[in-house]
Amino acid sequence: MKKVASLKYGVVFKKAFCDPEIFTAFAQAMIGRPISIDHVETEKEFDPPIGHVKPRFDLFAEDSEHRLIVDIQHARLNDHYDRFLYYHCAALLEQVASSKNYRPPLTVYTVVVLTSGDRHQRDIAVVDFDPHDLAGKPLQEVSHKVIYLCPKYVSEATPEPYREWLRAIDDTLDEEVDESLYAQGVIQKLFESIRRDHLSPEERARMIEEYHQEELQQTKFEEGVKEGEKEAKRLIAKNLMREGVALELVAEATGLSAEEIARLEKG
Repeated sequence: MKKVASLKYGVVFKKAFCDPEIFTAFAQAMIGRPISIDHVETEKEFDPPIGHVKPRFDLFAEDSEHRLIVDIQHARLNDHYDRFLYYHCAALLEQVASSKNYRPPLTVYTVVVLTSGDRHQRDIAVVDFDPHDLAGKPLQEVSHKVIYLCPKYVSEATPEPYREWLRAIDDTLDEEVDESLYAQGVIQKLFESIRRDHLSPEERARMIEEYHQEELQQTKFEEGVKEGEKEAKRLIAKNLMREGVALELVAEATGLSAEEIARLEKG
């Protein structure tokens, strides 16, 4: 067993996947076609920005035919499907310089890794930009894709080569991996690159910062859920009172205190 840093942390994910060999092998497995990458950028931004929001790509690389974006997301956000679709479209639009030609010279693939999972509980989901007829037959006109990966839901039904990569990412989340379970040399290189004792003090500090940010986001989310539940109960109570239901029955039905019911009655 090898002690590693968890790939749920952006600083760790970028440390590993900014290696061109690791990035290339992972991206090829995800998009299903050969690519040639010799440089990977982190925290990539377009200047000038595209649209009203300036996206920042965790990992960005391109060759003569493909523009590849890989984003790591651990916190569960309500808008991550829309958020990364926006990022993807920005990477498309940035290439179109004239109304004389709307075809981007590079095919764009955006791969989103959702390490904490997703409400749909799917291992792989794809937004395919290629138009298709009503029978579902693709026209093979547009190759751009957004690929959402949830390592948490990898199973024997997950096809290779996705499965080994998703298992490897998920395996790191408890900060310990069994190297003997993985055949690919590049995955062994991935594990070696994120060995816990290979982290610099700066990388450890950024991990701690990310951890606390995640805790804060989770606290705010939980507080929002609780407040939403209370507001729903208040609305139910108001409706019951309008119908003339006795206040003690309103309190029993909603779980609100007598004081809260009294305030709602006055309001």
